[in-house]
Amino acid sequence: MAHKLVFSHNIASFIPFLLVFHFIPVVVSQFPYGYSQLSYRFYDWSCPRLTNMVKHGVWAAYRNDTRIAASLLRLHFHDCFVNGCDGSVLLDDTDDMTGEKNALPNRNSVRGFEVIDNIKEDVERFCPSTVSCVDILTLAAREAVVLAGGPSWPVMLGRRDGVTASQRAANEQLPSPFEPLENITAKFTSKGLDLKDVVVLSGAHTIGFAQCFTFKNRLFNFRGSGKPDPMLDSSALTNLQTMCPNIDSSNTNLAPLDSGSMYRFDNKYYTNLVNNAGLLESDQVLMQDSKTAAMVNSYSMNSFLFGNDFGTSMAKLGNIGVLTGNKGQIRKKCGAVNV
Repeated sequence: MAHKLVFSHNIASFIPFLLVFHFIPVVVSQFPYGYSQLSYRFYDWSCPRLTNMVKHGVWAAYRNDTRIAASLLRLHFHDCFVNGCDGSVLLDDTDDMTGEKNALPNRNSVRGFEVIDNIKEDVERFCPSTVSCVDILTLAAREAVVLAGGPSWPVMLGRRDGVTASQRAANEQLPSPFEPLENITAKFTSKGLDLKDVVVLSGAHTIGFAQCFTFKNRLFNFRGSGKPDPMLDSSALTNLQTMCPNIDSSNTNLAPLDSGSMYRFDNKYYTNLVNNAGLLESDQVLMQDSKTAAMVNSYSMNSFLFGNDFGTSMAKLGNIGVLTGNKGQIRKKCGAVNV
């Protein structure tokens, strides 16, 4: 089934209370590990204002903090990549469970939990014990991209929340900016994704920031050479060395993943890679493989192609390892399993 993806370029025209019903038939997910039935119309009768409430919640957060768009997108990715899209990243630690919030890739980094909590609180008032936290997070990620000027895509609903989380799984399964491309690709394929999804979903780095410690080795001591990464554009290197001086206290400083349009969801990320100005080594390495480099070049020249493919890959991501039917639960609060 083909779906038209639309870029939203006029944030000011966004009407948070607009309610749109999608009259799309129930389908069986054929995405990776989406082995159970989901539906575009899952909440049409049980919670018809859901999409509107999520849009308004994300809009309210974005109005005060434009960084939240990237944060919500990353939160969704980090949830789905660890044992599937089940809202496990939202769970707080307990005496019996060490969850994902303080895993190495997430600690002092992943944010946006309060946005999901606030939306969930609103949804519970109108539709108690009906909508899962993971469905709210999945919708919020889409709305965040749209607010940043990116594409929209149809989202199937009906996921249920998991009842556990694993810090160890997060440490092991999430891709790292220090890993080689083959390792990152292997992690994607283990989730039912492919090399194209690696390139496309990496394009999410068109918005957001990274802490200096994730790329500082490229600036001063690349692979133990005592010199900067010779592939890094010289002007980009100078700017980054200013933002991230070679002292430990700069490790948590933030640098934009896409310095040209850090708050704008566009295809400039790929242009940066073509110009050897990618921030993370794991991003720039996409230009060192002939297959991925060809895709990067295509997306750098065609924003519509990128937007269309991004929506397709996000739909696949959102259907990894989903729980439906009697599996999992509908949490009343996203940070805790129901007692």
